[in-house]
Amino acid sequence: MTSRQFLHLVLLLLSIIFNTSCVNAQLQRNFYRDPCPNVESIVRSAVEEKYRQTIVTAAATLRLFFHDCFIQGCDASIILRSSRNNTAEKDHPNNISLAGDGYDTVIKAKAAVDNVPACKNKVSCADILAMAARDLVALAGGPQYAVELGRRDGRMSSQNSVPNNLPHSDFHLKNLLPMFASRGLSIRHLVALSGAHTLGFSHCNQFSSRIYNFNSKHKVDPTIDAAYAKELQERCPQNALPGVVIPLDPDTPQVFDNTYYKNLQRGKGLFTSDQTLFTKRGSRRVVNLFASNKTAFERIFVAAMTKLGRFGVKTGNLGEIRKDCAVVN
Repeated sequence: MTSRQFLHLVLLLLSIIFNTSCVNAQLQRNFYRDPCPNVESIVRSAVEEKYRQTIVTAAATLRLFFHDCFIQGCDASIILRSSRNNTAEKDHPNNISLAGDGYDTVIKAKAAVDNVPACKNKVSCADILAMAARDLVALAGGPQYAVELGRRDGRMSSQNSVPNNLPHSDFHLKNLLPMFASRGLSIRHLVALSGAHTLGFSHCNQFSSRIYNFNSKHKVDPTIDAAYAKELQERCPQNALPGVVIPLDPDTPQVFDNTYYKNLQRGKGLFTSDQTLFTKRGSRRVVNLFASNKTAFERIFVAAMTKLGRFGVKTGNLGEIRKDCAVVN
């Protein structure tokens, strides 16, 4: 890195810290105390009903929150439908795989909130998404925590905002670190947020290169446990149908726990972006900590979710409270 590049990175991080501190002053845990005092329980009830209906609800909603925040801040722009020609964020190839249950969770929770006369059109879709993600983590066995509220919904959603703003399954630690750092997130935050892969499933095409044509020297990625690689090949043949899915956590895919990190220690990270956290020395220490101490994982995960939830948020007159989460007012 040149001195000029280093200076640019320092200025960028200082800007993020300054903007985050300003936003943090505007976000409040009791933001809806006056207009909609029961919003938390209303959202929780709607989320619990959706969770009982569909097993992928937790992973889908959590992933929707990540994608929304990473692209242009936590403003629910990921939920907006395209007004023409499929040009919204959700239409980008990197977002098409987002499960519909995540969107449906927010839409149903929004409807439940707006069904209360005093709350109608008072609570943003961005805040509902943040609350829903938190509630689903707890329902799946993870930590309970308070969510800062006061976000406004963004008015813009474009495919052009997606490239270079989302982690990919084939990323290595060197690719992940600057992306997370630019959002004010440390290596501990990165490893903790990756732990969300304790829930959910993946299509075979997201990791097939690791088990069939890794490189010129190795057919299979040598960082994968041999027995696990064979199991993946059996469940994901090279001509696998698009609907075939594999759990991200082969042991407890429906439970929010720290088994994900124990799997990394055994070479059972499904994606390159998972296994790199253990194969690279810079993050291995954090993986080992989280694998041996669930409390430490949950504590840093909550801190990371809180910090990510502040990224790029719109407050005051910078956004709006959508009447329909999928459409700008």
